[in-house]
Amino acid sequence: MTRKRVPEGDTLWRAARTLERAIGGREVTSFETVLVKLARVDEDTPIAGRTVEGVKSEGKWLVMRFSGGLILLTHMLMSGSWHIYRRGERWKRSRTDMRVVIETAEWLAVAFTVPVAEFHTEETLARRAGFRTLGPRVLEEEFDAEQAIANLRARPELETGVALMSQRLVAGLGNVFKSEVCFAAGVNPFRLVGSLSEDELRRLMAAAVKLMKANVTENSGGPIVTYFGMRRTTGRSDPTENLWVYHRTGKPCRKCGAPIVSRRHASDARNSFWCPRCQPMQL
Repeated sequence: MTRKRVPEGDTLWRAARTLERAIGGREVTSFETVLVKLARVDEDTPIAGRTVEGVKSEGKWLVMRFSGGLILLTHMLMSGSWHIYRRGERWKRSRTDMRVVIETAEWLAVAFTVPVAEFHTEETLARRAGFRTLGPRVLEEEFDAEQAIANLRARPELETGVALMSQRLVAGLGNVFKSEVCFAAGVNPFRLVGSLSEDELRRLMAAAVKLMKANVTENSGGPIVTYFGMRRTTGRSDPTENLWVYHRTGKPCRKCGAPIVSRRHASDARNSFWCPRCQPMQL
């Protein structure tokens, strides 16, 4: 069975790239939404006639800027997605799932089941809880690994898997990449951050950058649906061998053959997957 691809930092980065290429720099000819708060803003200061000045991902957030200083902020959580369609093209999802439609002369950008969608100015965006406190973004060209490591060191009581998921410490990693990054770095996700050596912290950050950037290349993801597809961390071409440990409980480790194990973290109830031989608890 094909598993649904959960939006993480790579998902939003590709979505922003796709949206930027399709509607960036273009005038909005029509704006539609079923969300009352967005509709009120559109009534007071219409979106149609504005230009899409740029689309960018920030961790797991997507930021779309319009002329006139208006910003659309969206977060996918577990269910949302952005699609791009040519005018007149049939949608891949039901209209009942539509939340926002941004139409230009050639393209439509449609947000489906997006749970968070808000209009902001630069000032209100800078104060937005959950956004203003984002840590260094893994996929930023100038990712500040030193600051990310310092942020992690400041929370020595956290389990490593939990710390990597904290967007305040380092932004962009989700549940899939958390487990894959720990495996690539040889770190058990249940070790406390305070037990990690400098080398282990640096290996974690290097693995995060390497694995996430490998999933935002030109040939990663599709042009229409922005978050379904084959996420790959192993570098292997066989689609059945795309991940090292995630959702592979009981299956042999691709490096040593030991059975992969999994367990929930008490603090966030999320599963981590790891190889007990390649990622021992002890130093």
